[in-house]
Amino acid sequence: MKLNTLKKSRSLFLHVIVLLCVTLVTRASSHREAPLISSDPLADNTDLYAFRSPDNPDMITIIANYIPAELPFGGPNYYSFGENVRYEIHVDNDAAVPGDEIIYRLTFNKTNQDPTTFFTIRLGQENARTTYTLERSVNGGASFDVILTDGIVPPPNIGPRSIEGGAGLAASYEELWSAAVATATTGETVFAGPVDDPFFVDLGGIFDLGDAPRQNGPLRDGLANTNVHSIALQIPISTLLKAGAPAQPTSILDSDYVIGVWASASRPAMRTLNTDGTETHSGDWVQVSRLGMPLTNEAVIPIGSKDFWNRISPYDEIMETSMDEFFYNPELGLYMDDDQFGSAVPALGPLRIQTASLGAFDFSNGADGLYVLKGDAALAGTALDDAVFGTLLLPAPGKPRSVDLWPAFHTGVPNVIPYQLATGKGGNPLAAGKPFVNNFLPNGGDMLRLNMAVPPTPRDDANFSSLGLIQAAAIGLTVAPFNETANLEFIPNMDGFPNGRRLEDDVTTIELQAVAGVVLAAVGLWYDDYDPANSPSPVTPNLLNVLTYSTGVTTNDKAFRSTFPYVALPWRGTAVNQ
Repeated sequence: MKLNTLKKSRSLFLHVIVLLCVTLVTRASSHREAPLISSDPLADNTDLYAFRSPDNPDMITIIANYIPAELPFGGPNYYSFGENVRYEIHVDNDAAVPGDEIIYRLTFNKTNQDPTTFFTIRLGQENARTTYTLERSVNGGASFDVILTDGIVPPPNIGPRSIEGGAGLAASYEELWSAAVATATTGETVFAGPVDDPFFVDLGGIFDLGDAPRQNGPLRDGLANTNVHSIALQIPISTLLKAGAPAQPTSILDSDYVIGVWASASRPAMRTLNTDGTETHSGDWVQVSRLGMPLTNEAVIPIGSKDFWNRISPYDEIMETSMDEFFYNPELGLYMDDDQFGSAVPALGPLRIQTASLGAFDFSNGADGLYVLKGDAALAGTALDDAVFGTLLLPAPGKPRSVDLWPAFHTGVPNVIPYQLATGKGGNPLAAGKPFVNNFLPNGGDMLRLNMAVPPTPRDDANFSSLGLIQAAAIGLTVAPFNETANLEFIPNMDGFPNGRRLEDDVTTIELQAVAGVVLAAVGLWYDDYDPANSPSPVTPNLLNVLTYSTGVTTNDKAFRSTFPYVALPWRGTAVNQ
């Protein structure tokens, strides 16, 4: 073989290897907890929020965040939305129709206004100036219409000389940020740009084998003083309603008003690095990231399945059931069980799962939970009756959390017995009780499910709580006048996670409480230390331990805003100490 031929063959071989490697990377998905997407931060989902706008109740606000742990001083190439990425927000509003009904898609473009300087901003010119196009599909992605062009992405909040200074943009950052709020031709209000990361959690403690709250040393919000990039949409409820739904809900738990929301990012399947320094992108679009419920992939899906979970859509989960076991028997449950590894994780000591609820029901990993009632006449007409939802909620023995954790992440919760508060049940968890949630949408897997008919809780309400639906249940069980009737009525925080997700919701604490069985207790499957013969109150030490448990980091490091887009301004690069 001639030398030139050998060189060409070697070059072609290396080129193919590069393409294969890039293709493998782009087939991964979701945010930093998944191994492959951690190398592609611009396409990396971090969080998703969906809530009824507190200052404009006719609107639903959806916020999808990308690019984890942005350092505000990360120049000279500051963080930005990526080109060659499709950022999408998906909405499902009809369980009778497969897949999404509505999709919003944003694509971004960057321009260097002054390529002669290494500064990002100088003399009124902005490098890597980013704009976007917003498209909308109302037929499940079959076609898209452009509803906003040349949307403005605010620049990074570099510092006073670059922003307010005469040698910079000569404007306050508040002015630049507010000017980026736009209105689409179809009525949606839109914002896309850098913001303070609204998620709050002691990441260092949580991932140090569950040391939250930390047993030694100070607590720390691991995301304090960091930014993310938000895509925020404020959408009329009328736009999100399923076809044929009434213009006004029949009740605050109207089933026709339930939507499921998830976010994703996709890239072309092939990225080619050219010898002239340019890139070429080609091939089909491949989903590389997705997010619905918070912490699913972080704290439920094990390492070996994370990339696969992120690669599929929520609708693929209907057919792909191999990961259901992680919800039926969650790993975290092992650390809330003294017969397993509970003693090895002292921070979770207050959280213990029912093993003898009402003297009969064991919900620890590997136990049967309510499956022991399978076929019993007591289940007739309830959500656990095969004649109502089939075997959806009681599929088999040895899957104790099929009745609470699995539906919370996969279907939402119906306003059907036993999913009503114990108030009014007279001690029988299978009796009718006080309704407090209906976000049932059994049309896919992991999504944020929100009942848009539930009124928003004012943020200055004395009963407003970051514990969301958990606090609504506690109020409905213990606080007069809410616990004095089994009638449907609005209870503060019924609009909180996991009925959607508000910015203020402490989802880490809520999900740990849920794993510890607090939802089971809310419907009357009380903790093991409840003895109805000797202690008439089910508010026992075990229940109080769960309700008062806290990871120690319960609020964001910046106050949220009272108007759209509600998130806080991004941290300034010259003002942050790390």
